[in-house]
Amino acid sequence: MTPPRLETLAPEAQERLAMAIQSNPHNAVILERLPSLRLADAWLVAGCLFQTVWNLDSGRPATQDIFDYDIFYFDEDISYEAEDRAIRRARALFADLPIRVDLKNQARVHLWYGERFGPGYPQLRSSADGVDRFLIECTRVAARRVDDALELYAPARLDDLFAGVLRPNPLNPRPELFAAKAASLRARWPFLTIAETHA
Repeated sequence: MTPPRLETLAPEAQERLAMAIQSNPHNAVILERLPSLRLADAWLVAGCLFQTVWNLDSGRPATQDIFDYDIFYFDEDISYEAEDRAIRRARALFADLPIRVDLKNQARVHLWYGERFGPGYPQLRSSADGVDRFLIECTRVAARRVDDALELYAPARLDDLFAGVLRPNPLNPRPELFAAKAASLRARWPFLTIAETHA
């Protein structure tokens, strides 16, 4: 994975995001155990991170209304069987947690994305590529533990995340999918606002 481009983010924003992520006890456990799976380029990503921020900002429990906890990794073995083995290992590792953990090999997303969501999705080269193509700009965040430190990946400024502004990601322009995703998020966090254009 390309090293995180955090030099563009203010240190205060990095610290705020890191503290929020780790305040969710499920995130903390997953981040602690994830290295033991020995999956290449493995990161905790997406909703469990940015939705924790919104929960804290709105005075809710850190884990409220988070549907699942997503892990990305990148394995050049793109067989269904290899991914299924990794999924079963993760399921066993996190079986004691009262949450749903989803594992996806980003090397094989292009094999099924078009059938589910429409054509035009490229073959990815890293987990970062998958994060970069999230439908909503401010949701492009990922985290992992390296040694004893939390490493973050955030390819864009975090202003919109902390302000609750949802913008379409120009790297993956799918207006109908963006609208559906944004509406689902607003149903759970009504203070969010939707901007139809990129900043």
